[in-house]
Amino acid sequence: MTPMHRRIAAALALLLIPAGARDARAQHLPDLVTTDVLRVCGDPGNMPFSQRKEDGFENKIATIVADELKVKVRYYWLTQGPGFVRNTLGTGLCDIIMGSALGTDLVQNTNPYYRSAYTLVTRRGEFTGVATLSDPKLKGKRIGVIAGTPPVNRMGELGLISGMKAYAPYQLDPARKNQTVGAEIVADLAAKDLDAAILWGPAAGWLARQSGTAMDVVPLLGEPDRPPLTYRISMGVRIGENDWKRALNTILRKRKDDIEKVLRDYDVPLLDEEENKLLDASKP
Repeated sequence: MTPMHRRIAAALALLLIPAGARDARAQHLPDLVTTDVLRVCGDPGNMPFSQRKEDGFENKIATIVADELKVKVRYYWLTQGPGFVRNTLGTGLCDIIMGSALGTDLVQNTNPYYRSAYTLVTRRGEFTGVATLSDPKLKGKRIGVIAGTPPVNRMGELGLISGMKAYAPYQLDPARKNQTVGAEIVADLAAKDLDAAILWGPAAGWLARQSGTAMDVVPLLGEPDRPPLTYRISMGVRIGENDWKRALNTILRKRKDDIEKVLRDYDVPLLDEEENKLLDASKP
């Protein structure tokens, strides 16, 4: 059997192993990562994270990783939604998912490369001083949020459901005006169809800047831990591919400053690793 045939056979064997058995045997399986190119699982229309033009911040971070590996980036595109991990990493067509929340059990996570929070987004000056969802000024207001995201639970606890407008998390209409649900919410906020919005910070900052309407984007740092509104973001690889994970961790350490610059260029709210406070941009 040629080396190529052995590689294909090993990949097929991995996919055919039942999930429980796969976990138990993962440490005995070789990493199946392609070494001559960085194969990235990406969403073709999910700005500011990624798109086919490769001008999202996760695209740029993938380029940094590829630069360190001395290879080119190749994308396998699939719209984010149910089955994304199964049909990308799981099929062996790509080797890394950018922007994976730490703690998911569907992938093995690298060390986090940033930490961020959900944010309150409002038109500039209309809710000055509001920094928590418990602020009385939000009572009875029309607030946009993506259905099924953690802020919905928090809004329920605070009695904000009556004014909430929940947007379906996945847009299936090909004639939609906006690329993402987050972009639709910000557009409705700009049009004054909403009083406020609660969005994941890494999307909110860039979308607010692109909206053409002056907006305030306030990280929700004073909320309780349950439900969590702050998350550490890592890269996702296949379970058991420990050598690959270690290689990526080395790159994340080495190129930390370059990655942080990209994130700041896209208005991503960056939090201190441990405390719920914004990371000081002036510190090295």
